[in-house]
Amino acid sequence: MFSNKYIFTYAAIMVTVVAIILSSAATLLQPMQDFNKRVEKMSGILASADIYPESKQEVPESYKEYITEEWVINNNGDIISKYADGELKMGDFRAFDIDLKTQLDKVKAGNIEEAHFPIYVFTNKGDTSFIVPLRGKGLWGPIWGNIALDSDFRTVRGATFGHKSETPGLGAEISLPEFQNQFKGKTIFNENYEFTSIEVVKGGVENSNINPSHGVDAISGGTITSNGVSDMLEDVLSIYKPFVEKHII
Repeated sequence: MFSNKYIFTYAAIMVTVVAIILSSAATLLQPMQDFNKRVEKMSGILASADIYPESKQEVPESYKEYITEEWVINNNGDIISKYADGELKMGDFRAFDIDLKTQLDKVKAGNIEEAHFPIYVFTNKGDTSFIVPLRGKGLWGPIWGNIALDSDFRTVRGATFGHKSETPGLGAEISLPEFQNQFKGKTIFNENYEFTSIEVVKGGVENSNINPSHGVDAISGGTITSNGVSDMLEDVLSIYKPFVEKHII
């Protein structure tokens, strides 16, 4: 029979060995995890402009090819950082590294002057679009996405949405092409460049007083998630109004 001392010593050694193995595994896997996170973010940005690389390994090259510049703006609409050709051309940080949730939390806390927001400049065959990341709240957790806008920063070229835990068959359908494709051709400003955003309409746009240019049909049975998408679009895109007034109109 083993003594208590032997049992405690054996247990301590095993705990130490397991801890070392887990720590080593985490360290070895970290670069792969970081790569996957970056690829997922790049894929979402590209997908909003209808670019879908065939494999995960091709995503970084496709991103480099189509995202010709990254801009960072402040709350006044000033461009304070530019990143292109693999290096910073102006400012101290690149748009890709910005955590949008952190910046939106600053806005909610009343510290919008401290917040910074990303714009991705997408170029394809001489045609330029702007891509803006989105983040909001659904029924059960966060929702997010990217929206690609034509060079007028008014007309939607494409949009993608994702979620963490929305209900399958209901709110989770924001991630399906059938919902996302509705946004193509919609506008977030009217003819006078007054901000309108895009509303996700319960019961359908045809049965409402919403201008069809500024509305899409909501998901049947997914009212709260649909409202979350509407709020997300308005909350995030309204932040870019000063930029549009200074650089687009």
